[in-house]
Amino acid sequence: MLRAGGPGLARLRRGDAGPDGLACGEVHGGSAGRGGGGGLSFGGRVHAWGVDEELLPIGQFARLGRLSVKQLRRYDELGVLRPAYVDVETGYRYYRASQAREALSIGLLRSLDVPLAVVGEVLSGSAGALEGVREGLEVELARRRRTLASLERVMAQGLPSEPVRVVSEPAVRVAVVREIAAGVEDVGRATSAGVARLLGGGVEPPVRLIGLFPVDLQEVVEVEVALVLGEGDGAGGAEVRVLRGGRFASVTHVGPYDQISLTAYALLAWCAERRCGVRGPLREVYVSDPAVTAPDDLVTHLMIGLEES
Repeated sequence: MLRAGGPGLARLRRGDAGPDGLACGEVHGGSAGRGGGGGLSFGGRVHAWGVDEELLPIGQFARLGRLSVKQLRRYDELGVLRPAYVDVETGYRYYRASQAREALSIGLLRSLDVPLAVVGEVLSGSAGALEGVREGLEVELARRRRTLASLERVMAQGLPSEPVRVVSEPAVRVAVVREIAAGVEDVGRATSAGVARLLGGGVEPPVRLIGLFPVDLQEVVEVEVALVLGEGDGAGGAEVRVLRGGRFASVTHVGPYDQISLTAYALLAWCAERRCGVRGPLREVYVSDPAVTAPDDLVTHLMIGLEES
């Protein structure tokens, strides 16, 4: 243990091994937090702190605060937990015992999946710093519940093998909006946002909505939602496009939207078994109105274009 202004620091002036077995050169004084401004002297005096305070070397403090030396160095670099004193010549860090509560608090918050940036806000007393973390955990919990529901469906019914049929579809004129999903798990949110944009202009029911998705999903997914337009219908500022017609492999999904991927698997497996060339995007034709239909009863037609042989 090192005592500010005491004989323990005087030993460092002679180049003896430091508290963790490192050779330490002469220290020329320093301020609290960083050496170099009147914090420590080696004649038995403490200039800035006003008390003869004991300092702990980083290894000892790491054990006290239940953190590793590597973590403490990183937290210092990020400004999350600064040492009480840093030797200006050796860069060696020293801590007060009173900082152990902060160290233990960091360990607690990290065990709760709180990001380091938010940990710093919590330690500084920032109000509401944990609200965003809580929301993120709720989103992740909802995702896990959806995954569990899909798994239970596979366990109860086996791997999806819904009947696939080949249909001919005409070209249709549509209004299209585009949303960006931050990964596969964000596709549902992006699709809902697209639907809200299309229907926000006061479109009168009944409407025919089609989701358009890339066949190969990447880390960033471009989601499009199309509203089928009738003769003379306006697009409300959305892009107007013609969806090409042709032959499609089609399968019907009955159930929650977040389990559509199971039926999409059956559709793509059917095409692969028959070595059918496919062309995207994958279409989801929403038949049911989710505002008046129970999730287990929602009907959606999945369609993938077939390349002409």
